[in-house]
Amino acid sequence: MPEPQPEPQNAIAGTGAGGAADLATSEGVTLEGTPDGPEGGGVRERAGSLWADAWRDLRRNPVFIISALIILFLVVISIWPSLIASGNPLKCDLSKAQQGSQPGHPMGFNAQGCDVYTRVVYGARASVTVGVCATLGVALLGGLLGGLAGFFGGAWDAILSRVTDIFFAIPVVLGGLVLLSVVTSSTVWPVIGFMVLLGWPQISRIARGAVITAKQHDYVQAARALGASNSRMLLRHVAPNAVAPVIVVATIALGTYIALEATLSYLGVGLKPPTVSWGIDISSASQNIRNAPHMLLWPAGALAVTVLAFIMLGDAVRDALDPKLR
Repeated sequence: MPEPQPEPQNAIAGTGAGGAADLATSEGVTLEGTPDGPEGGGVRERAGSLWADAWRDLRRNPVFIISALIILFLVVISIWPSLIASGNPLKCDLSKAQQGSQPGHPMGFNAQGCDVYTRVVYGARASVTVGVCATLGVALLGGLLGGLAGFFGGAWDAILSRVTDIFFAIPVVLGGLVLLSVVTSSTVWPVIGFMVLLGWPQISRIARGAVITAKQHDYVQAARALGASNSRMLLRHVAPNAVAPVIVVATIALGTYIALEATLSYLGVGLKPPTVSWGIDISSASQNIRNAPHMLLWPAGALAVTVLAFIMLGDAVRDALDPKLR
């Protein structure tokens, strides 16, 4: 009669609870010993958050890198324009009016004899300031009102919806012509205030929809069942998961606000001299486009590149934050 073979040391007994426990233990040991386990960093790194995954995708996206470098350059010259332009944008010489490129003046002169290159560099400050401040104001005001309306609902939601419908019915350019025509200040703040006044409804609707979607998730319902307060649920669970669409729309809208500032300045109701602005230079150069096209092409080209950079940045951020596009 053949002798029974000894069981292997790692064999699992065929009992119910004991076999299941041994199986769980052996699997746990196996996972710890594999390179993809906690020591190897594989499992936990793959289970990253939305923001970690988005940042990883953005670093690999050439569109994001190019647009971010352009925007970084614009921000630097907006803060320190003297780094690349040593002249005075308000210093003019009528004897050089409408002249083309010369040594030390690569973009020529405008109708008043001012250096176009210097004015293009210093004009970035007004455009970037208006775009960034208007976007922050719109995102904060619209995100706050829309988030509260989407979270609490009821009469507050109904009132906000009707108010946003009223603001959507106002043409932006026509509203700017009416509201800013009575302003005599030459600073950027009236233009920023106008953009915030007419721009918040769009962000408000985006934030409202995102909050309504986020508050229906299971983790929010679980927090509510455990007795969490409205402020805790809104700040801890709903807002972090609803802010991504607001960031995407605000980033794309930043370039739109820069273009809107140039449009209003071109029409004479936006920024006013002595403020240096691309819109003001484009407006003054449009009358001499046949005789001196360089007066128009350089500020218009700087405006187009700036708006395109912010729109490209917004598209890259949208692709990174939208899981459906992965």
